[in-house]
Amino acid sequence: MPARLAIFIVGAFMWAISNTAFAAETRITWHGHATFEVVTPKGNVVLIDPWLNNPKNPRGGEDKDLVEELKRADYILVTHAHTDHIGDSSAIGTRTGAELVAQPELGKQIIKLMGFPAKQFGWNTMMNMGGSLSLADGEITVSMTDAKHSSGMDNPFAKGDEKTPPVVYAGNPAGFVVRIEGGPTLYHSGDTDYFGDMKLIGERYAPDLALLCAGDHFTMDPKTAAHAAQAVNAKLSVPMHWGTFPVLAQSIEPFVSEAKSLGVETHVMKPGETLVYEGDTLKQ
Repeated sequence: MPARLAIFIVGAFMWAISNTAFAAETRITWHGHATFEVVTPKGNVVLIDPWLNNPKNPRGGEDKDLVEELKRADYILVTHAHTDHIGDSSAIGTRTGAELVAQPELGKQIIKLMGFPAKQFGWNTMMNMGGSLSLADGEITVSMTDAKHSSGMDNPFAKGDEKTPPVVYAGNPAGFVVRIEGGPTLYHSGDTDYFGDMKLIGERYAPDLALLCAGDHFTMDPKTAAHAAQAVNAKLSVPMHWGTFPVLAQSIEPFVSEAKSLGVETHVMKPGETLVYEGDTLKQ
């Protein structure tokens, strides 16, 4: 075989490999409420606010523990201290060895009060607003953003006295921006109201996907969430944290219609649905 032809074939083969790697898929699954699972092109698994056993998860049931079915989790991101967001973190951490990504105060309380393995939360995964972490040998970058909410943790050992109060301090509420090497950038708002600096989040991180709470009562309502989506200006905005309980908004149509009037691209995911990205492009 002529040398030039051999070089051409090898070069073409290497180009194909590199482009296949670049185009590998990122899978983002909504498990209901505020729980999302992100599987990266290299197979790393990130869980955000992992309440797998929430009542809207179609894979669940009264006598079924979805944590027992979980095959892998590498990182658990928790936005704030409320029970519906800490969710199954401790059980998942114990089962899989996943590391906890959270504010120092929140992480320490999850360890102390909820039994999360202490060895799986340290300097390499604790963070705060404005900071970023490089995880999984650089494939995942996590940045923490502001959120307007509260973050007291229910104390399971409360006895009604000053030493064991019913609610303990656990840091401040937050959101996350997760950037995947060779994949999309997503913004998870956590629980929050709409605030002006959402526009700065959009300008700074240019997310491909925004996951926005829209349930009203404890967070912004569906129509307000549409305006938040406009401010963030992601390529696609998905509502979450709605319909889980009777007290939350049961219809997301106001979000869809308001977003349409604002020129915002939206998609209403069904619990259990997965969005698949090739690079930073959503597969249709």
